[in-house]
Amino acid sequence: MNRKKNFFAGPSVLPVEVLEQIRDQIVDFKGAGLSIIEASHRGGTFEDMYHECLALLRELMEIPEDYDIFFLGGGATLQFAMIPMNFLRPDTVADYIKSGAWANKAVSDAKKIGNVHLYYDGTDTNFTSLPDPKTVRPSENSSYLYVCTNETIGGIEWQDFPDTGDVPLIADMSSDLLSRPVPVKRFAMIFGGVQKNLGPAGATLVILRKDMLERRNGNLTAYLDYGLHAKESGLYNTPPVFSIWGVKLVLDWIKQHGGAQGMADRARIKSSLIYNAIDQSDNFYRSPVDVRYRSKMNICFRLPTEELEARFLEETKKAGMLGLKGHRSVGGLRASLYNSLPIEDVQSLADLMKEFQRVNG
Repeated sequence: MNRKKNFFAGPSVLPVEVLEQIRDQIVDFKGAGLSIIEASHRGGTFEDMYHECLALLRELMEIPEDYDIFFLGGGATLQFAMIPMNFLRPDTVADYIKSGAWANKAVSDAKKIGNVHLYYDGTDTNFTSLPDPKTVRPSENSSYLYVCTNETIGGIEWQDFPDTGDVPLIADMSSDLLSRPVPVKRFAMIFGGVQKNLGPAGATLVILRKDMLERRNGNLTAYLDYGLHAKESGLYNTPPVFSIWGVKLVLDWIKQHGGAQGMADRARIKSSLIYNAIDQSDNFYRSPVDVRYRSKMNICFRLPTEELEARFLEETKKAGMLGLKGHRSVGGLRASLYNSLPIEDVQSLADLMKEFQRVNG
C-alpha cells in the first residue's frame, strides 16, 4: 500500500491499524450482524462501545470523577457560543487570551453574548508569543478565563497553564488533546474537536467539571444547555456514531503506545527533528514563533522567498508528502505532527529539508 505522508492540519492522519480495524468491522461489528453506524444509539451494540470510549478517556487523561465527559456535534466552533451562553453572567466579564485565529473566533462569538475582557491580545506580535502563565490573573468579576492551548494556524502552544484560583479556566484543546499529560484538575472545562489527535471528524469532546452546572444559565434551548447533555451522558440526541467509534479505536492505539506520556515522547522526538532542521539552517528556514511557545503539533516556517516555498512544496509532493502549505491567512509552510503521524514520516521531511537547503541555499 502506497500511503502518502500526511501533514495536513485536520482532518489529520489516523493510525493504519485503526483504519484497518474500521475496514474489517464496518460491515459486521463484532458479529452483531450489522454495522455500528446502523445500530441504535439506545441499544447495547453502540452503548457498550460508547461507555468503553468514555472510560478510556477518563483513564488516559486521568479525569477525576467530578467531571462529566460527553461528545457533541457542531465542532469546537459551536462551543465558542455555547460557553458564554452558559457561563457568562450579565453582571460579569469573561477573560479571554487572544493567542491566535481560533481564540479570536471564540472572542468574536462571546462579544455577541456578553462582556469580554481581552486579558491578552497577541495581535501586535502577529500571534508569535504568549503571556507567562505564572503571571496570568483573572479579572475580579470574571465568570471564567478562556485559552486555546494550541493555535494550529500560528504554530503556538502553551507549555504550562495558568492557575486561575476560584475563577474557572476553560480551554480549547482541539489540536493537542492527549498529546501530553495535562493537569485536568486545573481546568473547569476542556473541549476540542477530535479530528486532529483523537479520530475522524464529526465529534467534539467536552470534559466539564460538575460544579460548573450550578453556574450555568438555565434558560437556554435544549441542545445549547450543557446541563442536559451532562444529564444524558451526551445521548440526548443521536450522537456522531462513526466519529466516536473512531475515537474509541484511536484511544486503544494510544494506550498501546504509552498513553499520554507516550504521545508526549513521540511529539518531542518529531518536533525536534523539524525544529533542528530549521535552527541549524543559518536562517534558510525561519520560525517566527517565540521559542518558549513553539508548538509540537503545528510547526510553521518560512523560506527566503515565496518562489522557494512554492518549489519546496513541489518537491514534497514528489516525495509523497501532503499538507505542508501554510494556512491561507498567513502563508508560508506548516507541518502538522499529530499523534498518529509516524516518526519515520517526520524524519523523511527533515531529510528533505536539509537536501533542499543544500541544493537551493
